[in-house]
Amino acid sequence: MTDRQLFCFGYGYVAAALGALLRRKGWHIAGTTTSAEKAASMTHSGVSTHLWRDTGFDTGWLDNTNAILISTPPGEDGCPSLAAAQEDIAAHAKQIQWIGYLSTNGVYGDHDGAWVSEESELRPSSDRARRRVQAEKAWAAFARTHQLPLIVFRLPGIYGPGRSALDSVRQGRAKRVLKPGQVFSRMHVNDIAAALIASMEKPFQYSLFNLADDEPAPPQDVIEYACMLLGVAPPPLVSLDDASMSDMAKSFYADNKRVLNKRMKDALGVTLAYPTYREGLNAIFAAENNTKER
Repeated sequence: MTDRQLFCFGYGYVAAALGALLRRKGWHIAGTTTSAEKAASMTHSGVSTHLWRDTGFDTGWLDNTNAILISTPPGEDGCPSLAAAQEDIAAHAKQIQWIGYLSTNGVYGDHDGAWVSEESELRPSSDRARRRVQAEKAWAAFARTHQLPLIVFRLPGIYGPGRSALDSVRQGRAKRVLKPGQVFSRMHVNDIAAALIASMEKPFQYSLFNLADDEPAPPQDVIEYACMLLGVAPPPLVSLDDASMSDMAKSFYADNKRVLNKRMKDALGVTLAYPTYREGLNAIFAAENNTKER
């Protein structure tokens, strides 16, 4: 996989992790951002940066693009990336070998803690999740019309260096919120990036994948483990009703499900480096300590 270019609509946390792995394989990485400050950081890290203004951006990038990643969240009017670039993507359809759309497992809604697979019923319980469902459908229809290799990835809670329970505890933001029976699926960002690359190497396996680690877990357990690693007392355990959280944060507790990753493993041959939050937090903590010692 050399002499290829990935273009990222929205160069966020997952795109940056994917880009870092692909650059080691000889790929050229390009992406959009709406922030001039972030654009400078992206350019410094070797990313060809396209600043997305209200008037759009230069779509000449498609002349050299083989793969596209979409991570821009949909608004009330749908996916902004599809609206901005669908004509240009369609015109270059023959050269596009992979399109990955990053969605969320929030589209499944509440399943009372049961396991959900790619065939499970969608029960979106929030406007955000309903917009994701519509965006998935819009991209799928566009891909069918132009015979494009679109793969939808429904992501769980994402964590990794600089964005984990360790950071929440250190910054005093961590809460141990108890809602009996509640679990969340999550996945280390590097495992997500590895799964995306596996899909790029096998683009015609499936058009939809759940991404998740092996152990959906209560959120308070993750905080307690982070506190153990840091050698600090965990914050007090509080009920969801008593927790001082934003309405948006509380809304995530309305859905309770376990996300099955069997298709990801069987079809893509993915072996998780961090099968549970424990391995993930252990690795982040060890890397932080190694950096400090230097």
